Amino acid sequence: MVVAEPTVYTLEDKLQAAGDALALLRIPRSGVLPFPVRPEFTNWRDEQESWRKTAVLFDQSHHMTDITVEGPDTYCLLTELAVNSFEGFGPMRAKQLVMCNHDGYVIGDAIGFCLADNHVRIVGRPPLLNWVEYHATSGEYDVEFRRDERTVQNRGGREFFRFQVQGPNAQLILEKVNGGRLPEIKFFHMGRIRIGEIEVTALNHRMSGFPGLEFFGPYAECDRVRDTLLEAGEEYGLRQGGAKAYSTAATESGWIAQITPAVYTGAALRPYREWLGADRFEANVNLSGSFVSNRVEDYYATPWDLGYGFIVKFDHDFVGAVALRGMADEPHRTKGWLYWNRDDVARIVASMYEQGERRYKYLEFPAGWYGSMQYDRVEKGGELIGLSRSCSYSSNVRSWLSLCVVENDGPELGEEVELVWGEPNGGSGNLSVERHVQTRIRGTLGAKPFSSETQGSSLKR
Repeated sequence: MVVAEPTVYTLEDKLQAAGDALALLRIPRSGVLPFPVRPEFTNWRDEQESWRKTAVLFDQSHHMTDITVEGPDTYCLLTELAVNSFEGFGPMRAKQLVMCNHDGYVIGDAIGFCLADNHVRIVGRPPLLNWVEYHATSGEYDVEFRRDERTVQNRGGREFFRFQVQGPNAQLILEKVNGGRLPEIKFFHMGRIRIGEIEVTALNHRMSGFPGLEFFGPYAECDRVRDTLLEAGEEYGLRQGGAKAYSTAATESGWIAQITPAVYTGAALRPYREWLGADRFEANVNLSGSFVSNRVEDYYATPWDLGYGFIVKFDHDFVGAVALRGMADEPHRTKGWLYWNRDDVARIVASMYEQGERRYKYLEFPAGWYGSMQYDRVEKGGELIGLSRSCSYSSNVRSWLSLCVVENDGPELGEEVELVWGEPNGGSGNLSVERHVQTRIRGTLGAKPFSSETQGSSLKR
């Protein structure tokens, strides 16, 4: 007799079929969330250096999902979900929205663009967007909701293009295409500028960590805007940044993108898991790296872990507020940068000459990501003191570096620690890596690259 497989429709169905959250997240899968732009337009090393030395043009039109919430209850909905204060929020303002579950662990983050009164477009990775959609469509909110999926899932075509010009020469290039001086746009505010004949909406948001603007407009104008920028920027050394260079910008600037959405556990979230389709992001991602725990909660993060503690404001009620109030005065883990030892990196590369399985895990240049959410052990004296969350090579720093979350009572800046490199059990459960043996990489904890404000400061802040 043939026993029929259970029908799987939702995330909760998948969890039940797998047995638990970790079993689901450790199902062998390949790849990470793709950035559907050419890998390189020239070469990724020069493209990286352009955002520090001249200027870079990133095309962000394709890899992120956009949602739009519009209607009388828009601000009410977002206020009840986000840890952010919404005092002063309104048209031509933006926020790095952070949303948590009932226990105070982060579900996701994204940027909210307020385009008009009670009209907000949210751009980012799917977990936060799905959480907003669930409440907007199943709650008693007077709002209209729509999705604009990223290009690889969007048969109808994108609504907006989205570009970013960053670097020391960004101002000169943008003034040239604007036909004169730019309006003053405060950080995380928006304004209108011109790219030749086309008016766009610009946000002062420094993803690469250097001056510039992100701007968007109707997708039909995408090619004209790009061509105008490239022609105007040629004399100022403007380079197009491809997928390889883009994948490293977050590490330099300090954004931990690979958040494990804190939705896999808890009775309060079961209705949400039963709403989330089995084809959604949360049901199809995987864990990777040398850190292994038998509790999925150990992969969750608080806002403080991600550097968002300053965003948490208790001037309103929101999901997770009670739990976060209880955490507020406790010691918090801290985000920092780990600069890898060059000799250990060279040793890993050289191991590719070893026969059999004596090699170390392949170090993919320029971004060493092997899963949707990567966690590598960071140790001091053999004891776990933190987690390396994303790693990449920076031609600007001339070093491999990774973003880490370390314990509050952990090492100070300048201290040497060790990163455990390689998957457990030789990588047999991860289709993105070959058979290998684990090794250790020495590294020095340091401040953000090129940030004079943080040089010499302590990680315990």
